[in-house]
Amino acid sequence: MSQRFRSTLSPRGLANLFIVYVVWGSTYLAIRLAVRDGAGFAPFILGAVRVLVAGGVLLAWAALRGTRIRLTKAEWGTLAISGLLLWPGANGLVNWAEQRTDSGYAALLVGALPIWAAVLEFILDRRRPSWRLVGALVVGFGGLALLTAPRLAAGGGADPMAILALVGAPITWAMGSILQTRRPVAVSPVVSAAYLHLAGGVGFIFLSLAAREPLPAPSVHAWGALGYLIVAGSILAFTSFVRALRLLPTSVVMTYAYVNPAIAVMLGWAVLGERVTPSILGGMALVLLGVWGVFREKRTAPPPGR
Repeated sequence: MSQRFRSTLSPRGLANLFIVYVVWGSTYLAIRLAVRDGAGFAPFILGAVRVLVAGGVLLAWAALRGTRIRLTKAEWGTLAISGLLLWPGANGLVNWAEQRTDSGYAALLVGALPIWAAVLEFILDRRRPSWRLVGALVVGFGGLALLTAPRLAAGGGADPMAILALVGAPITWAMGSILQTRRPVAVSPVVSAAYLHLAGGVGFIFLSLAAREPLPAPSVHAWGALGYLIVAGSILAFTSFVRALRLLPTSVVMTYAYVNPAIAVMLGWAVLGERVTPSILGGMALVLLGVWGVFREKRTAPPPGR
């Protein structure tokens, strides 16, 4: 294994990415449990409570450890814009869509994230992707298509507005993620994650007021889902996501969106009794093959300028 590969795909970065793989695959189910009919949480109120509590805990933790929490003007700008794109811009669309569709279907459509991230990076860099990377992304997308096709053929699973929201969500998440890699901040990942959450919370409050959402009356399951989203989905996994963005190439980090749908589908089967068909298993295999292809491309790609 080359020195360049070891420095590009650091073990610490991969460990944080693994946490994102596993935990974020389960958050789709938690969101669905919190916002479905009768659960008691409106989608933007759910987002606001989740990110404001998580952001407050992360910021307090950083302050108690003596970590720098004061931001420069440039850092404020980067984290505020990125937080709005990631949370109300992307997660808010997912929360809203999951009122109307199941968690597995939402994960499948959001799984197009690596493709959007790659396209945005190619546009920003004014360069063409290698054929190997294109092939890996196409294989992964083919797996998502194979997972999605039976639902579309059956004419159920989501209404058109939910589909549009779930197409827009990965685009805004990719924008917020790339902004962090192109305009890195000097504060620690915990502080960065805290301010991203708090900025997102402000955005969620405005969305909730604009939508005139009713006050929540959560069920026991909805409270449990909210707790899981705060502790596992935000405090643990989102901080790991920020760390991974600093330690790994963006296109490698974005492969989590290939793995999350497979985990979401399996949880849907285990918890909600959703069917696991041969097409779902085949789609999962292609998704994992796409992940392998992206990792292989990053390992064998020559240094810039060669």
